[in-house]
Amino acid sequence: MLRSLCLAAATACALALPGAADTVRQSNGGDTFIAGSSLSETIDAPNDVFIAGSAVTLKGAGQGDVHAAGFDVDIEAQTGADLYAAGATVTMRAPVGQDLTAMGMSVRTAEAATTGGNARLMGRSVTIDGPVTGALTAMGYDVILNSRITGDAWIIAENITYGPDARIDGTLRYAMRAEAPPPERVIDASRVTFERITPSEAMRGARGAPWEDMEYPMLPTFMTLLAAFIVTVAFFVVVGALFLAFLPKPVERLRRSISDRPGMMLLGGVIGLATLLGLIPITGMTIIGLPFVPIVVLAAIVAWTLGYVLGAYAVGLRVWQAFGASETPSLAGRLLALTLAVVVVAALNFIPFVGWIANYTLVLLGIGAVTNMLFEWMLGNTGPALDVDMQPVDR
Repeated sequence: MLRSLCLAAATACALALPGAADTVRQSNGGDTFIAGSSLSETIDAPNDVFIAGSAVTLKGAGQGDVHAAGFDVDIEAQTGADLYAAGATVTMRAPVGQDLTAMGMSVRTAEAATTGGNARLMGRSVTIDGPVTGALTAMGYDVILNSRITGDAWIIAENITYGPDARIDGTLRYAMRAEAPPPERVIDASRVTFERITPSEAMRGARGAPWEDMEYPMLPTFMTLLAAFIVTVAFFVVVGALFLAFLPKPVERLRRSISDRPGMMLLGGVIGLATLLGLIPITGMTIIGLPFVPIVVLAAIVAWTLGYVLGAYAVGLRVWQAFGASETPSLAGRLLALTLAVVVVAALNFIPFVGWIANYTLVLLGIGAVTNMLFEWMLGNTGPALDVDMQPVDR
């Protein structure tokens, strides 16, 4: 029932990302989207309105549907079509042309908030002071009816209170723990139906079916795990093949740096990855930088992926050469080394902790090689790399 409201709230909240303290207004196809922290808006909208914030006060008029979500929602705007509202406290103070759907801890329709269609109200405390032309559905712990209901009424509550202006022209079906007939001035007893309900029955109805009759989700089958394994390996192999085919020299240089100085590359990987991940909260600390947070996150994901592929290739080829392979293998040989390395390391994921350590080490090796190359590019050539005996390393 509230699916469209939830979608509207999520859409409107997404608009607020550029700055939590800002109010963002957008229009598309005649629809109006408003999001912010504390909102007090006067609208004159020809179509639908979507508004979300911590405190929402909406005035004016909307010819289409109005969707509002927030902690404190106060609707003073006249709604031409349907009104959907959700929040901790929700108050309607203006007429609704068609149906009204509202949910919150405290939900109230003021005397001027007439509903042209059906009203569906849910909350811990539900107060209906506004007349309803159609049917009323009210669910809550305390339901207070103090207006005229032209259609039928269905009320589920712990306590039902009928005010002096309460009238029901149709039928009344109410569910409570104990029978509490409404006064004759509200509705004739012949049009009233009582349903006794207990907490256990309410919970059973909410579940829809007994637990023992429900089908539990099955664990992943062997074929599902195998298929996921194959797809993962294929993805990394394809990424590596593209770089080996189109950027063979840079890849070879990075591989040799990992093979010659693995300890330095691990340290460089820690520095590079920490720097990249640290940019995420730093970028998000300013309003100007917030739009770039997704870019930094994407860069971190790309770096992690490419670092993994590069690390797997370097380790795989080093092991391959240890078994007598050529120092300068063909493209097919390098792809084979990469594939075997990815398969072995991916298989290690099925071993707790060990698999994580192996994968993380490969990522650090790959990112470290790239970080080292960037430092050399920015600082210039600092001379040949030296080994522990202070002798130049053949690179």
